[in-house]
Amino acid sequence: MIDITAEAARRERRRPRSAMRYERKSDMAAAAIRPLNSARRRTLIVDLNNFSVFPTLAIGLLVATLRNSGFEARVLCPLAYGVVAATRERRETILDHAARRLHHATWTPLRATRDAARDLRQWWKGRADPRVLRETARALDDRPDVVLLSAYLQHYNTVIEICRMAQARGIPVVLGGPYFNVAGTAEAWRNIPGLTAIVGGESDLTVARVVEAVCDGGDLLAFDGVLLPDGRRSRPAAPLRGLERIPIPDFTDFPWHLYKFRVVPVMTGRGCQWNRCAFCSDIVSASGRTFRTRPIAAVLNELREQSLRHNTKNFLFIDLKLNSNPAMFRGIIEEIQRYVQGAEWVGTVHVDHRPDNGLSRPELRAAVAAGMRRISFGLESGSQRLLDAMDKGCQVEENSRFLRHAHEAGLSVRATMFKGYPGETVEDLELTEKFLREHAPYLDRVRYNDFSIHEDTPIYTRVAENAEAYPRLRVRSYDHRNGRALYWNEAITDRAYRKVNARILDIVHSINRRPVRRAAQAFDGLM
Repeated sequence: MIDITAEAARRERRRPRSAMRYERKSDMAAAAIRPLNSARRRTLIVDLNNFSVFPTLAIGLLVATLRNSGFEARVLCPLAYGVVAATRERRETILDHAARRLHHATWTPLRATRDAARDLRQWWKGRADPRVLRETARALDDRPDVVLLSAYLQHYNTVIEICRMAQARGIPVVLGGPYFNVAGTAEAWRNIPGLTAIVGGESDLTVARVVEAVCDGGDLLAFDGVLLPDGRRSRPAAPLRGLERIPIPDFTDFPWHLYKFRVVPVMTGRGCQWNRCAFCSDIVSASGRTFRTRPIAAVLNELREQSLRHNTKNFLFIDLKLNSNPAMFRGIIEEIQRYVQGAEWVGTVHVDHRPDNGLSRPELRAAVAAGMRRISFGLESGSQRLLDAMDKGCQVEENSRFLRHAHEAGLSVRATMFKGYPGETVEDLELTEKFLREHAPYLDRVRYNDFSIHEDTPIYTRVAENAEAYPRLRVRSYDHRNGRALYWNEAITDRAYRKVNARILDIVHSINRRPVRRAAQAFDGLM
């Protein structure tokens, strides 16, 4: 059972709407720290999230805290100005299949063509969109007191241009994002002209004080996780505790009329209960370090409030693993329809060998009855040896059982996986092919990637500290600006390996060209 009594629930239902709104507002305001003279602070928040098919949770949290503290906050969302949002996966065509085959090509005669295509794609993703720059310039002409930039690492060129425009107008710029707590990455970004500071931490509750310090010329190093352009830095920011204090995100500035489906992002907790996968960049990013959870009642109240605000019943749980706390997963299943009747929702889980991971056959069936429509998980490989090398914490047999049970329950299942993990052999890849072929009927979408070595992950440290750990893998350089090691893995160029990989690509395309289950169509391309 969830941590809320039946009597408390009855009292909740009996309260007038006005009283409920007042209490929510008071609770949120108490969670934020009110700076002095906050009413004169005008903040421009530029959201550079490329997956703008739903509002950005981090932006909504910052806006809520600032407004609860008396600040003015304006959000600039690229989608509102015609910047088309990128989708994660969609129903594929033969052209998508051809592009993936080229992307994964390792045959020597094709490498030059492949590298040129990759470079072009990287340039396209990293370019500064003129529409974003034009609208940002207009917003800067309105003379905000400070600009807050939320950026992913691919937005380097856009950040340079925005900082240049802000500097010309004498407006300070504070940069934040999920990976700026990684020292090497933040160091590579700190010299951007016009940048006032980089914040590498969870600023949900401190953003108002940071803005006040910027406006008043205060000491930014008094805040944890701050790096200044001259190289001075404060102590690293610890993971945010007491998540019950964070406000309900404010998404009112996002262009809801432009979303194909109205989907509200929600997070029940931060980090991952397992927290050990050797390749995972999420668990080393600012909000992914260590697992912390929110009270179930706070999550359910947020769902109800967002449904009322935005006239929707669709929710995307963006937790790294929604079943990190099985009690939370069960609480959502048991209570969500009482708080939002007709709710439909999706989330990502970790299939592991805990005695209770919340993913039993009856629980998956109950999740579907409670409105869950799609479930995503990291399959990674069909080789147990390789899963163990990754410290994935799961068994091939468990993945198989989960897939069958989830499909049987009526869920649309999405899996992520990759090729080229250091030490992977042809035999490992053949096991992945076998697993994928046998389980293709139970999958709606598969995201199949080249393996990336992200900065500060355990595999990154292993490779950096011991060049001979993987004899056939050679690091060419360390790209701190993009938080990764650039390498070449000779093992994936072997003819036998390439033949198996070609067959896997065919299976992936045969899965991805099918339509998803009808009940999950509103969430196709979101996760």
